Amino acid sequence: MRIAIAGAGAVGRSIAAELIAGGHQVMLIERDRTQFEPHIVEQAEWVLADACELSSLEDAGMQLCDVVIAATGDDKVNLVVSLLAKTEFAVRRVVARVNDPANEWLFTEAWGVDVAVSTPRILAAMVEEAVSVGDLVRLLTLRQGQANLVELTLPEGTPLAGQPVRDLKLPRDAALVTILRGGRVIVPQPDDPLEAGDELLFVAATDVEQEIRAALG
Repeated sequence: MRIAIAGAGAVGRSIAAELIAGGHQVMLIERDRTQFEPHIVEQAEWVLADACELSSLEDAGMQLCDVVIAATGDDKVNLVVSLLAKTEFAVRRVVARVNDPANEWLFTEAWGVDVAVSTPRILAAMVEEAVSVGDLVRLLTLRQGQANLVELTLPEGTPLAGQPVRDLKLPRDAALVTILRGGRVIVPQPDDPLEAGDELLFVAATDVEQEIRAALG
């Protein structure tokens, strides 16, 4: 895929390096000359331009990109880049970085954002996941809030120990997608027994999370 990244700071460069390692073509767009350092990610195409200017994006070939990542440290810039990418260039997938969680409500399809990534929220979720046992933790929001990735670690003494996966009475809009057990990643099958200490990962609609809690005791 051809991917454009607006913002060549530490975050943008790191994303670019990972994507290039995965075999993708990457274009880094940066307006600050002090951040314009092509030697750091030599395999990327570097463009010195303002990603909020329509003519600059046209000259850079934004219309040829499959994905745009708005990764600057300014939420206003990321929203403008996302809107231009989606409305002016019909980019199929737009991912935007959220710097201030208070602005997260803006990062929706109305602004051209397909996926909003809030680093503070993700870090907070990781901390909760590391210390919470027996309670449901929301790790990631998918599709502008239509679904979430949630996790629950079964505590010692759980009444579910030894019961097969098929006996879980999950709500309709929830699915158990993975069981993490020790160093193993288990794709759950109906006859697989649950164990204390299992980390259960679900994809679920927001309004059924309470029902998942009830189903897991």
